[in-house]
Amino acid sequence: MAEDTTTTLFFELFSGLPRQGPGDASSTLRALSLVPDVGAETRILDVGCGTGLQARVLAQNSPASIVAMDNHPPFVDILNDEARRLDLDHRLEARVGDMHRLDFADASFDLIWCEGAIYIAGVEAALRNWHRLLVRDGHVAFTEVCWTKPDPPAECVSFWEGEYPGIRDATALLNAIDACGYETVGHFMLPRSAWWDDYYGPLERNAKAFRTRHRGRPEAQELADQCQREIDVWKAYSDYYGYGFFVARVR
Repeated sequence: MAEDTTTTLFFELFSGLPRQGPGDASSTLRALSLVPDVGAETRILDVGCGTGLQARVLAQNSPASIVAMDNHPPFVDILNDEARRLDLDHRLEARVGDMHRLDFADASFDLIWCEGAIYIAGVEAALRNWHRLLVRDGHVAFTEVCWTKPDPPAECVSFWEGEYPGIRDATALLNAIDACGYETVGHFMLPRSAWWDDYYGPLERNAKAFRTRHRGRPEAQELADQCQREIDVWKAYSDYYGYGFFVARVR
């Protein structure tokens, strides 16, 4: 029951955000430009889509067909509503699903997209599992947090050791991509604005209102504290880490 309450509070705190993680439309389009021959026959799977802002950007800027998956039904409903509103529902469909169990036939997709969610499965595990879903010469595009400078301050290291011990630098991620049977086509770092404009800025405002609504509830205040600490660490130490966008082709 406590876990259910925490989950409910978590999704309440993150409701209404344009994105559920760092990203922006220009970075999505820059990554898409690295994938050749995206046309009407191209099939894309967006894994861990959240409310699907990146899926909508892909659909509005390519003729591809897109299946987007997330395990939170309200996010899926939001994306399907937006697809209908934008008259994209003939090419963009959101489904409830588990990224650990992608029940599609082999070679179902030309491109697998994953912004801000690959860490849930683990980079290597996800890349190996996705391999069978891709056609020959299929592509993957994903974002992942990574160190951008050596010797980050102790407070920054301590935060990431607690939140995501798997953080590493871009070179290590490129080596992991290679070891999993892919050839990197290109990679780049997201701009600082991709963290703030559609994610941390709205989240910080959400957290303030969330605290007010849940005054006297320690579990809610603790959750808001955790979010604020993440934002504060980023404000202080974002020179040392960022999100990398990686695009790779099956080798």
